[in-house]
Amino acid sequence: MPRFAYTARDQAGQTQRASLDAPTRRDAMRVLAVRGLQVIDLAEATAANPRPTEAAAAPPRATANIKFSSRERLPFLQALADLIASGMPAGEAVRLLSQRLKEPRLRAVCARLWERLGEGLPLSRALATMTEVFDAQTVSLIAAGEATGNLEEVLLRLIQHFTEQKELRQKLTAAFAYPVFICLVAISVILFFIFFLMPRLQTLLGSLGGKLPLPTQILVGLSHFLISYGLLVVIGGVLGSGMFWQWRRTAAGRAATDAWLLRLPFAGPFVTSSTVLNFSQTLAVLLENGVTTAEALRMTERTITHQTLRKAFRAATDRVLEGEKLSQALARTRCFPDLVLDRLAVGESTGNLAPSLRDIARTYQQELARRLQNFTTIISSAVLLFAFSFVAFIAYAIVSAVFAVSASFKF
Repeated sequence: MPRFAYTARDQAGQTQRASLDAPTRRDAMRVLAVRGLQVIDLAEATAANPRPTEAAAAPPRATANIKFSSRERLPFLQALADLIASGMPAGEAVRLLSQRLKEPRLRAVCARLWERLGEGLPLSRALATMTEVFDAQTVSLIAAGEATGNLEEVLLRLIQHFTEQKELRQKLTAAFAYPVFICLVAISVILFFIFFLMPRLQTLLGSLGGKLPLPTQILVGLSHFLISYGLLVVIGGVLGSGMFWQWRRTAAGRAATDAWLLRLPFAGPFVTSSTVLNFSQTLAVLLENGVTTAEALRMTERTITHQTLRKAFRAATDRVLEGEKLSQALARTRCFPDLVLDRLAVGESTGNLAPSLRDIARTYQQELARRLQNFTTIISSAVLLFAFSFVAFIAYAIVSAVFAVSASFKF
């Protein structure tokens, strides 16, 4: 009979490490549950027959070839919250979702979670086995909800948090769609003039004779250059971009480019605003659901993608753990706006840090929307101005060439 080594927590909160004999992993989980132990880790101790452990840890055959991502997280939480709100236990809700959902990937997520729940794991531990879908922040909040009996409330706050993040990503995509479209149209018009119109116009003007004016010579030279070396320029640009991207993926490259980004006129304030929004939303959700300040700060730190700001926040977190106030620790970094620091200081002094963070998040959500609108307006206007200027230059070059050739004729 296989022997399973386990780490579990008893009703007094003490951690126990021991082993027991059981036919299967599921039977071992049941024995430990009867003893009143909450399983933290369970693995087969014997190496002679590792197959049962592998089989227990593997996903169902129907889901083995499916690659999951964080896109399944929000719809799963929404479906789970709807069933729990109706009075259904979490485990039964997951089982029902694994059978009733129509979307294959979402149903596969529920099937894998139901398998883990069937082994005796609590919902938070089952979620922790699917790291590609559920991050540590989500798992910790679900565990806190299970411990306090407020799972439904935790789910609703998580859904609100992830919905706000999804809406922000959609706003970013929509904001950049129009400038990208304008750029593509402008580039297409310019390339049409250079590669198709100019060669024919040059042939016509060459047959008529006469000296071409300077604007027309510049346009003809640009057309010749792009026709002759345009492909090399594109290849060089692609190779250069690839090399730059590979360098940015390194630790030194990411740190250097993130530092440059903060110094750019429009990008720097935008990055700072988006980081403040993410920091305030995430920390508020964690604190509202009973996560300790130290753990909440560490989790929030992992959600900050900008390396320079993450390093500054890590230093501030270390000072907070040493006893310093959060507003004072963030002020030392010189990376966060004074308004944010003042509002955090007020929240700390009144004992309402989470509501203050919510107010900051709402303010910066509006600020980010305003910055996006201004940025897209400037980019679109600049691209249109450049396209119209270039087309006007082409028209002037063509008209001046026609007049020059006409003047060379003697009647």
